[in-house]
Amino acid sequence: MVTKDMIIKDIVDKYPQTLPVFGQFGMGCLGCSGALFESLEQGALAHGIDVEVMLNAINKLVQKQ
Repeated sequence: MVTKDMIIKDIVDKYPQTLPVFGQFGMGCLGCSGALFESLEQGALAHGIDVEVMLNAINKLVQKQ
């Protein structure tokens, strides 16, 4: 399970299948330095994204696999 306090890079490293979800929510900048230290919640807030909606989408994908 992914939590909103996890670092974005750690999420993608552990669950590479989530990369398209980040793109769907307009967070295509996973190569930027923010992804190295920002939590999912911090990144979502910076992009104006509802973190709970994004978190649900990510966890649905993770649970399928």
